[in-house]
Amino acid sequence: MIDHITIEVSDLDKSKLFYEQAFAPLGYSLSFGKEGVFWAFSIGNGCLFEIQRTGEKPPLTHLHVAFRVKSKAEVDVFHRAAIEAGAADKGAPGPRPDYGPNYYACFVLDPDGYNIEAMINEA
Repeated sequence: MIDHITIEVSDLDKSKLFYEQAFAPLGYSLSFGKEGVFWAFSIGNGCLFEIQRTGEKPPLTHLHVAFRVKSKAEVDVFHRAAIEAGAADKGAPGPRPDYGPNYYACFVLDPDGYNIEAMINEA
C-alpha cells in the first residue's frame, strides 16, 4: 500500500484547482501544508498525494499514479470531473482486459501532463 506520493508541478494554483475538482467525487480533501505545497488525502484510505511547486519548466518527469476506487461509477465520475477541470483524456472509462479480466479504469493527463488513473479491479 502506498503511504504517499509527491509530484512537482509547474503552476501550483492551476494544479490545486484541477485536483480539487477531479478528486472531489472520490472523497479526497485538499489542504495546504507549507508554502508552495498542498496535500490531497482521503479520510478512509489514508493515502497522501503531495503536490509542490517546481523550479523546472514542463515537460516534467513522466509519472503515472493510479487511484483505487470503490466502484465503476466512481471511475466514471472521476473521469467526468477531471475532464471538466481541464484534464486531457488519455483513456475513457471502460474495461481494460489487458490488465486483468475485471480491471476497469480511466486515464487523464493533469495540467503538467502526468497520467492520472482511477481504477477498480474487482475480484
